[in-house]
Amino acid sequence: MGLLADILGTGDVVRAGIDLIDDMHTSGEEEIAAKAKAKTDLLNAYAPFKKAQRLLAVMFAGTFLSCFVLVLAMSLMSQGDVEETRKVISEFYIGEIMLTIIVFYFGGGFAEGAINARNSAKQDK
Repeated sequence: MGLLADILGTGDVVRAGIDLIDDMHTSGEEEIAAKAKAKTDLLNAYAPFKKAQRLLAVMFAGTFLSCFVLVLAMSLMSQGDVEETRKVISEFYIGEIMLTIIVFYFGGGFAEGAINARNSAKQDK
């Protein structure tokens, strides 16, 4: 239950979001401290997303690898029909699932890197 609570959030999410926005809009000497705290808070806000990514990847990898080992073992022991196994495998096409996992797992980091690169290019001008 702790993992689901981390992913879905257990506190007053709206209040935390408002506090984060308030901390980002300061002036003077407080601006440096507020930006540093906002970055730290943003990293903490990404923690449930990262846990969800890892959970999804581990669940899929475990299922996929156990099925692969089972089919490999049965094939090596000459158990079952090879053509029937091929039919079953073709029924469980996983292309869309793999694409979703790859986009979910790697897409966040790619998008964040692209946004940071664009923002740094704007600041350099």
